[in-house]
Amino acid sequence: MQTMTKAEILRIAQNEQVQFLRLQFTDILGQIKNVEVPSTRISMALDGEILFDGSSIEGFSRTREMDMVLVPEYDTFRVFPWTDDSGKNRIGMIVCDIYYPDGKEFEGCPRLNLKRNIEKCKKMGFDYKVGSELEFFLFLKNPDGSSTLNTHDSAGYFDVTPDDIGEETRRHIVKSLQSMDFKVAASHHEVARGQHEVDFVRENAVRAADYIVGCKFVVRKIASKYGLHATFMPKPLYHQFGSGLHLKQVLETEKKNRFFSEKTELNLSSEAVWFIGGQLSHAKGFCAITNPLINSYKRLIEGMEAPTYAVWSERNTNPIIRIPDQRGDNTSVELRLPDPTCNPYLALSAVLMAGLDGIRNKVDPGKPVNKEVSTMSQRERARLKIEKLPKDLNEAATALKKDKIIQEGLGDYIFKSFLAAKQVEWNKYISQIHPWEIEQYFTYY
Repeated sequence: MQTMTKAEILRIAQNEQVQFLRLQFTDILGQIKNVEVPSTRISMALDGEILFDGSSIEGFSRTREMDMVLVPEYDTFRVFPWTDDSGKNRIGMIVCDIYYPDGKEFEGCPRLNLKRNIEKCKKMGFDYKVGSELEFFLFLKNPDGSSTLNTHDSAGYFDVTPDDIGEETRRHIVKSLQSMDFKVAASHHEVARGQHEVDFVRENAVRAADYIVGCKFVVRKIASKYGLHATFMPKPLYHQFGSGLHLKQVLETEKKNRFFSEKTELNLSSEAVWFIGGQLSHAKGFCAITNPLINSYKRLIEGMEAPTYAVWSERNTNPIIRIPDQRGDNTSVELRLPDPTCNPYLALSAVLMAGLDGIRNKVDPGKPVNKEVSTMSQRERARLKIEKLPKDLNEAATALKKDKIIQEGLGDYIFKSFLAAKQVEWNKYISQIHPWEIEQYFTYY
């Protein structure tokens, strides 16, 4: 149920002297897209009367129907806390869902897909809430504006360096997000040089995904003002920690946390344990969705505090699922596998369907593994039924093809479009001659 009305948006737009409104959406691969209208057409846009050519957007193309309609969700309306390059024009934005001109939902709209899966969740008696932790790198730019791989600092995890331009940039990012009513929980420097994190409070899954998409835009915008290039690439630097997108998940019933129980050793309910079991059993199947790039699998290696095995734990830093210490209303299941290049609407759809499948089938995840999995013998891992995650995008795509639950959660249209795009990406990658090959083979053979 939307709480903001069209009249309120028009009043705010007039008071803030908004000259342009961006109608924002994402394609299937998670890239932010928008159609911008001038102030004279804001009313028309709010009525869902703005069409765009879907044939030019990744995964939206159809031969029999190209026009798509942008239907805004009023509660997502925000005014950017900056002007355009002229310094004169204020710009507003609103998140939209994609429909056909006849009013039918477009099956390729990632946001609508998530909404449909949330309805399935509600039919099982749950509300799905998520808090996110978004990591990214800030790199210096050359005087000509081109990006470098040089970081702006030499700080580490939670370090404070008063003369660090990154700290000032991050503070500006947080202030900008707060002015747009994004509920920021915290921010800090991460482990690697030039790496930062912004955390958001727990929200319903659609709003959580909106926060992630909006934050990525704000981070890039503010970073550029400080002469920095922001990247959400999972692994931009060799021998450095990569960037993840940690999801702190909760199922609620009438605002009561269904993952908490006072009666068990770990204070986790049966639903929480089964939810974990579902996500572990489908981890290989949804890995291509949560980790969608060739580069994503350069992050998922041992020794870099990133998951490599489908296990859960209370204390380890590299399981795909960790249970934070907090209990009671703050009990959550933290999924550490995704990276920030995923489409958050599709990622949340996939992992939610995996968790709900676990609840339906009462999937036992086994006991939490609190020792380092990489030091175990192959026999011990086999005894504990610990599976290794896909080693590359091609292997992840193959696992996705076999997982009917995740396919069902994505829907046939999105599943086929996503898989086709990833196959093209993989084929391009394996056909290229990479610098490493030249260094290793060119003069030796």
